[in-house]
Amino acid sequence: MSRYQFTCEAEPQYVPEQSDPQAPLYLFAYTITIRNSGEVAAQLVARHWEIEDARGQTQQVDGLGVVGHQPLLQPGQSFRYSSSVPLRTPMGLMSGHFFCVAVDGQRFEAPVAAFVLRADGEAGRSALH
Repeated sequence: MSRYQFTCEAEPQYVPEQSDPQAPLYLFAYTITIRNSGEVAAQLVARHWEIEDARGQTQQVDGLGVVGHQPLLQPGQSFRYSSSVPLRTPMGLMSGHFFCVAVDGQRFEAPVAAFVLRADGEAGRSALH
């Protein structure tokens, strides 16, 4: 186990009531659980997302914290938040990482494995293509 480690899990969900396939607009909600699985307290400072739709159009999103928070997590603690992303196709792929700083000043990244956004309800971890 690394002294500096956050593990991340994603739970995507299609939101049909806020989508309009005729537009086209498909809204996907996702819930991220971040757990400090390391040995040192650390703070999530920033995020980086790469979002690809089924046409191969990619957008990158960078920002401070998550949903207005920069949680400081002690070893074993977790933080859970929900957000959303609009796509112009009924399927896409999202991945990224969080930039973190431990209380001793060590910087590290916490990857979020790619997860699939699918309007047919089969969202989860699998390949886009």
